[in-house]
Amino acid sequence: MANAKDHNFSQEAVPQSAKRGIISLTFIMLSLTFFSASMWAGGTLGTGLSFKNFFFALFIGNLLLGIYSATLGYIGAKTGFSTHLLARFSFGLKGSWLPSFLLAGTQIGWFGVGLAMFAFPVSKATGINEYLLIGLFGFLMTVTVAFEGIKALLYLSIIAVPAIGILGCYSVWVAVNDAGGLHALINITPSQPLSFATALTIVVGSFISAGTLTADFVRFGKRARHVFIITIICFLLGNSLMFIFGAAGAASVGQADISDVMIAQGLLIPAIIVLGLNIWTTNDNALYASGLGMSNITGLSSKTMSMLNGLIGTLCAVWLYNNFVDWLTFLSTAIPPIGGVIIADYMMNRKRYQALANGSRQQINWVAIIAVVIGIICAKYLPGVVPINSVLGSAISYIIITLIERKMRLTRG
Repeated sequence: MANAKDHNFSQEAVPQSAKRGIISLTFIMLSLTFFSASMWAGGTLGTGLSFKNFFFALFIGNLLLGIYSATLGYIGAKTGFSTHLLARFSFGLKGSWLPSFLLAGTQIGWFGVGLAMFAFPVSKATGINEYLLIGLFGFLMTVTVAFEGIKALLYLSIIAVPAIGILGCYSVWVAVNDAGGLHALINITPSQPLSFATALTIVVGSFISAGTLTADFVRFGKRARHVFIITIICFLLGNSLMFIFGAAGAASVGQADISDVMIAQGLLIPAIIVLGLNIWTTNDNALYASGLGMSNITGLSSKTMSMLNGLIGTLCAVWLYNNFVDWLTFLSTAIPPIGGVIIADYMMNRKRYQALANGSRQQINWVAIIAVVIGIICAKYLPGVVPINSVLGSAISYIIITLIERKMRLTRG
């Protein structure tokens, strides 16, 4: 039975009385897509692609991301279920623990990485001990999301989204001037060229894990079709802007790290303040989503699990910062197939999604597990864009195997 005090609705559908309008959802989704790591990824693209190829890769990549995330967001808003509750329908009651663990593990990792990403430059600028900063900001970020949930994400987003937009635009303006004008910036030749396929993989892969959790945030939407449109627009606008902010400065100073770029531009103090706000919203998004995932496994409220996850992420922040890259590389391959399976199952069985009890009849759906494995294999061995291969591989294989299984069951019956 759902906890009556769990305002995050971690064990039930979001009721109509808790649904929110377009403006609130837009700010929440913009804060999700205004992702600091996208600026770092944008720096990589800015130093490796021509002006034309950069914008083409950015548009195609974010369009693909937007469609994938918007589809999951539509399902979440239509049903009111989080990603983890949706997984019960396709993976089974206990089978959903696997995607919940992987997704929650990713978000706890990002929380720790974000803390260190913010604490290290602040420590260099102020001389304050980095471990003290990690503990302080870890506590503050955990408290805000644990006690306010979706409200905290909205309030922080209203402040952080305009702030990062203003700083990013100013950084681009400085980069244009430093390069000798827009024409000179456009004609900068990449020192280490990237292939278009690699660039597309960076755009999609940098965010597809978080995109898989879109339902967690937009299930509060009043109308599913509005959620679908808002999500695509936010990816095309928000995530694209973050890539542009990172790319312009990187192309100008020849460095991909956004911290190094802004230091070179003389923007250290505003960067600390604004990027701090941005990392705060990103980390609270991560903590909120991880709480929902662990709540699905343990049955405890997402508030309790968010606080525990925040403590774990804070204690492990430095280790995660130094060692999380390889784990993230694996998760970027393993997580997209989860979204593919959820989408495929909803397309085939949408009537079942009218009640949560319908998703709990089967303990483990091994077809879903097999489809995820196939998605990972497709990502590893098929040519093209790795995350897209994994999503399509899992979705198509899930549909085919499910249809074969149904036919065999009917034949035996």
